[in-house]
Amino acid sequence: MQIIDGKLIAQTIKKEIAETVSSMVGDGKRPPHLAAILVGHDGGSETYVAHKVKDCEEVGFKSTLIRYEDDVSGKVLLEKIEALNHDTEIDGFIVQLPLPDHISENEVIQSISPSKDVDGFHPVNLGRMMIGLPSFISATPQGIMELISRYNIETSGKYCAVIGRSNIVGRPVSVLLSRKASPGNCTVTVCHSRTPNIKEILNMADIIIAAIGSPGFVKADMVKEGAVVIDVGTTRIKSDETKSGYKLSGDVKFDEVAPKCSFITPVPGGVGPMTRVSLLKNTLLAARKEIYP
Repeated sequence: MQIIDGKLIAQTIKKEIAETVSSMVGDGKRPPHLAAILVGHDGGSETYVAHKVKDCEEVGFKSTLIRYEDDVSGKVLLEKIEALNHDTEIDGFIVQLPLPDHISENEVIQSISPSKDVDGFHPVNLGRMMIGLPSFISATPQGIMELISRYNIETSGKYCAVIGRSNIVGRPVSVLLSRKASPGNCTVTVCHSRTPNIKEILNMADIIIAAIGSPGFVKADMVKEGAVVIDVGTTRIKSDETKSGYKLSGDVKFDEVAPKCSFITPVPGGVGPMTRVSLLKNTLLAARKEIYP
């Protein structure tokens, strides 16, 4: 059994990005510039955006954080997005989710220019990904594919079960794994809350992507010997073991599942760091006009 070290791979990729940025600046170009819009004061969002700002500093990017209170109107937010779409100094930007209930997430996502949509949520980028055209791929699925690639995990001809059908993780990663590419060429089944025989499906799977948001959902009797298990879950649960009183729990019962696996990601330290570094990769692609010349 080998633990997939997302922290180590993310640090390696950051070094690669930093070297590229240094070379760009040395050639007289400006560094990539990532902007983030944060609405309200959600604890998870605050932490995540703070990490993104720090990541930008590490690799030599410029970053801008734009804050609004949670009573901001949808009109004001859309006007700001339109301004960022036309700002030639901003290469890419994100609107941190979730948003307050009175603002339509779909409307916000669709208002972002596909060429600056480094989160990879816009329907144009999702559509381009579906048919194999260059696109910004959403950060978590891209991070998963990077881990699979860098650990030389064979996917061609393998049977993969994806648990979860969200537009952010489950659906995109199922498409990426089934594409005629490397990694790819998997036969993929997407399971969800209405799948009646999840245990039987998982027991057949060579690769399991757990992205259902249910702590400890995948147990040892659901995994076959030698399977690859990628745990995307990051649910905060109460804990007496930490200063904060909380700890992150994955969708997989790690201690009992790990001994059966050929490869497995921990939580934390697996997919999480790769999600953050994938956003940096997309911003670099945007700055270099590699997706939308």
